[in-house]
Amino acid sequence: MQIWVDADACPGAIKEILFRAAERMPVPLTLVANQPLRTPPSRYIKTIQVSGGFDVADNEIAKRVQPGDLVVTADIPLAAAVIERGGHALSPRGEFYTPDNIRERLSLRNFMDELRGSGVNTGGPAAFSQSDRQAFANQLDRWLARSSR
Repeated sequence: MQIWVDADACPGAIKEILFRAAERMPVPLTLVANQPLRTPPSRYIKTIQVSGGFDVADNEIAKRVQPGDLVVTADIPLAAAVIERGGHALSPRGEFYTPDNIRERLSLRNFMDELRGSGVNTGGPAAFSQSDRQAFANQLDRWLARSSR
């Protein structure tokens, strides 16, 4: 069991929760990004820096994830690839992507992408909040408890 983080866009507060969880459980935690990352010294936490480019970090995670691993990402196509490989995907806002909901999320993402491509301003996601942070921490704790049995 390992936790992978799509770290380029992951909020700092979520990374801090993950750092503490990696030490507490202990569980291997790998952050993948196309820029250097600072992490606390730990034998459980490592980083992989990939080259810049579209979906390079996502592709690296998708290539390495194993059945039962957890991937923290807001990227819907990456979440779909993780689920297809038998992994678990959790958004930084605390939503688990599942085989039941990932198709709907992909369809909505593609629809919004088409709207933006045609010039429609769809706005962005809501600001990351304390309730998002708490929802993530709760879901992570549940997953860790189930996975450590």
